[in-house]
Amino acid sequence: MAAATAKIPFIPASTFPSSSRSPFPTSKSTLPFSLIPQKQSLRHFLHISNSLHQSAAVTTTTIPTTTETPLQDSATPFAADEPRKGADILVEALERQGVTTVFAYPGGASMEIHQALTRSNVIRNVLPRHEQGGVFAAEGYARSSGMPGICIATSGPGATNLVSGLADALLDSVPLIAITGQVPRRMIGTDAFQETPIVEVTRSITKHNYLVLDVDDIPRIVNEAFLLATSGRPGPVLIDIPKDIQQQLAIPNWEQPIRLPGYMSRMPKPPSEVHLEQIVRLISESEKPVLYVGGGCLNSSEELRRFVELTGIPVASTLMGLGAFPTADELSLQMLGMHGTVYANYAVDRSDLLLAFGVRFDDRVTGKIEAFANRAKIVHIDIDSAEIGKNKQPHVSVCSDVKLALEGMNRILESKRDKLKLEYSTWRQELNEEKAKYPLSYKTFGEAIPPQYAIQVLDELTGGNAIISTGVGQHQMWAAQFYKYKRPRQWLTSGGLGAMGFGLPAAIGAAVANPGALVVDIDGDGSFIMNVQELATICVENLPIKILLLNNQHLGMVVQWEDRFYKANRAHTYLGNPSKESEIFPNMLKFAEACGIPAARVTKKEALKAAIQKMLDTPGPYLLDVIVPHQEHVLPMIPSGGAFKDMITEGDGRTEQ
Repeated sequence: MAAATAKIPFIPASTFPSSSRSPFPTSKSTLPFSLIPQKQSLRHFLHISNSLHQSAAVTTTTIPTTTETPLQDSATPFAADEPRKGADILVEALERQGVTTVFAYPGGASMEIHQALTRSNVIRNVLPRHEQGGVFAAEGYARSSGMPGICIATSGPGATNLVSGLADALLDSVPLIAITGQVPRRMIGTDAFQETPIVEVTRSITKHNYLVLDVDDIPRIVNEAFLLATSGRPGPVLIDIPKDIQQQLAIPNWEQPIRLPGYMSRMPKPPSEVHLEQIVRLISESEKPVLYVGGGCLNSSEELRRFVELTGIPVASTLMGLGAFPTADELSLQMLGMHGTVYANYAVDRSDLLLAFGVRFDDRVTGKIEAFANRAKIVHIDIDSAEIGKNKQPHVSVCSDVKLALEGMNRILESKRDKLKLEYSTWRQELNEEKAKYPLSYKTFGEAIPPQYAIQVLDELTGGNAIISTGVGQHQMWAAQFYKYKRPRQWLTSGGLGAMGFGLPAAIGAAVANPGALVVDIDGDGSFIMNVQELATICVENLPIKILLLNNQHLGMVVQWEDRFYKANRAHTYLGNPSKESEIFPNMLKFAEACGIPAARVTKKEALKAAIQKMLDTPGPYLLDVIVPHQEHVLPMIPSGGAFKDMITEGDGRTEQ
């Protein structure tokens, strides 16, 4: 699953003679509204760092590609000096970046790109049934492989349908290239059919975006987009291409330099040896240290494991960091935060040293920020300088690649192993007592299927080796708690944005990026139905995706909050048919049947294990509709804005709160 990487040398900006054949002016100031490529806020200038977490720091400043070289020869049907359309230049530029898969839905303003894709012998288009499905699939591709995901949509509503995915990728630091068609340049700003100023719409939810006004800029812009999306803190980059640019003939200049001097000057430097020595000294002086790791550690899992081996420090993970350290390891405290384990939150609350690596102190982790780790000295390592001190002021901070920082600290620890003699057995024993006192647990009521049990059985039958995607809600939290993740990029979920409908299309991207891997979408009925149309894509592409649908006929997490904080008053959270409450509605099996996908329903606990085994044994895609009680609550729970002392460990919708 690891992507091959190659460093991209920075070529200083220089002036190249223009070979544009366009009769249109290229000055942005001549257009009816602002199209300055990126009048960047401080956030965007500093957003060149961090990772895939609830937004954590990423651990690389290299560009992942599908081959060993960053720029490759493409299998172009054109001679080097032969004019070709801008759309063909775009496709060839993607090929040169190692792109082999895109998720593209055609429309009037992007037809030229799709026509060019049909002329490519390299790039496969996986056709989604909705643009949101396409962008979430591209995210699933990127999250599971580490390589940038590519999605393409037309102008207007096609482009705006990408918005949730772009925001999701920005918050979770996912490398994504979104390409949109745009109305011809002469029509921009005239309220033309299917026109939206998508550059303006997406300015605050992309790492950077471009409006292409000169066909000769396409090779450079594509190169820059990939560099921006995959270096520092990864994120989404949007390229908006007017239709007349797609149609214009030109001879591409593939030797154009990247022109990002400001960005390159702000790239984080390697960590200072002095700072790393200081952190090691703090570790040696500590009695109760805890590691708080996020998605920024996904690319440095081996270094993290070695660091834990050398120090013996217990590890608590964010939602986005699951898999960076094996959750079944004896030093794992599993997830911390609002629905984290009691012992993970206890460890942070009692710690005297908090090592925060690749994290951003998200509110769902910290709760009441003043009370979070208030006994501890805090060390914060992150590749995004904007995250340092944004929510919680650290005592020691290092703005750098987490991978490099861990490598440096590991060298220091190895060289001083005999002198340091780190000893935390008393602290670990204290935490083990908390584990024994407050394990993750659930109750069983008659023949009803506890949703937590369904995930436990899936974990058992898959050996913890499946790639898991989820929607958003209770099922997402149970999947985080009860599936034991062994490796990075095994867990795909919408963390920062919390976008329902993410699970099914993300599974598509993961299955495409990882042929032969077992991919399971653990979904809820509310999230699943938001992108249910992607069952058609799964069928047509014959993707062997398994769907474990935890169906409680409600918006479960909102119901839980109604139970806890609104006296169980139901405010439009029932998703069934009120006139036939005894029936399961809608019948999810019919959706699967309509798309030619085998499906079954299970309602009793005793039949669940055999039903899941049949799902796993059936070749190709399969949907298992697991009927679960809506009264279940995700526990533990720290109420929003609360502290560790406010943690709830008992109760559900069956009891009065």
